[in-house]
Amino acid sequence: MNFDPADIAYVPTTGVRRAHEAPVRIASDASLKGYGCLVDEPRTFPIEIVRWPAQGWRPIDANSGDQGGVTEGLFEFWWKGETLYARNNAVGDSYLFGWSNWPEEALDGATSTSRTRALIWRANYHPDGGQLFYPLHGQSFVVPLALPGDDVTPEHFTTFWCDGRHGLYIHPNVWHGAVVPFADHAEFLDRQSRVHARVSVDFAKEFGCYLSTPLRPPAG
Repeated sequence: MNFDPADIAYVPTTGVRRAHEAPVRIASDASLKGYGCLVDEPRTFPIEIVRWPAQGWRPIDANSGDQGGVTEGLFEFWWKGETLYARNNAVGDSYLFGWSNWPEEALDGATSTSRTRALIWRANYHPDGGQLFYPLHGQSFVVPLALPGDDVTPEHFTTFWCDGRHGLYIHPNVWHGAVVPFADHAEFLDRQSRVHARVSVDFAKEFGCYLSTPLRPPAG
């Protein structure tokens, strides 16, 4: 897949040589409590929309501030060698999400070694609504999540392993790093609030490390 680096929504922060590994858990409705849930019927699953916040003491009028609705589209993820790229066609953004090797050493073409981790430089949350990722071809993936709160650190993140039989829904304000497929290329149905506000954490800049997401199911 062709990718123009000029289209990347955010320029990655690099230059660090430390990684914090986010422990792996199997994604289930029980383990995802507080973060979200698994989804079997993506087209009819309700996406939470958060009302626009009041700016002062006067409240937002009833039946207003939450009418932006839901947008949806194809969210494509692909590995180009040791670099993970993505394009969210629902909102028209492209990303460089991370690497399986230190970015200064990441190879562009085919590699002779399997990917064991993804080094993620950034995560975000959406204050305006939830987001659903549904794998269209049953491909397994992992995603790091953390519960709401702006004082988030790498230690707050857990990697959730999804076997590809279900979609993953994330509540508003829940931190999420990149969806990382095990396959070279994966396609997801993405459904989310049309406003698509983002609040971000830059791990390399703020904490001097990358968030390391293991590319393996939990032991046992």
